[in-house]
Amino acid sequence: MKILVAYDKNTSFANVLDTAVKRAAQDNAYVYLVRTCSEDAKADEIAELDHRLNEMMVEVFNKQGIQGETHILIRGLTPGEDVVSFAAEKNVDEIIIGIKKRSRVGKMVFGSTAQFIILESHCPVLSVK
Repeated sequence: MKILVAYDKNTSFANVLDTAVKRAAQDNAYVYLVRTCSEDAKADEIAELDHRLNEMMVEVFNKQGIQGETHILIRGLTPGEDVVSFAAEKNVDEIIIGIKKRSRVGKMVFGSTAQFIILESHCPVLSVK
């Protein structure tokens, strides 16, 4: 099994990581830890992000015996398109994303990126808040 975990600094990512570790350990899954980045991102920002992702992979997944790899997606697409496209390319079986806490009315509608991933993905999407 292959799981894609989409990293977003604006969500409570600790819950996403906990859920991803449990799912990956349960299904003996290979994990893709990904983050999208705009084309105009500076090299030092990309390097810092790459370091953070690799650190998460080692500290969170590899210590639990879960294999995986990190990717920074810089393709000129929207974040949702990037995640869905990458998941299809890698033939991922499940995507795990974080969603923000919202008001009662806001709960009726996900953020545009999360909504795009949920509606357009070829595989199941697990949303975690």
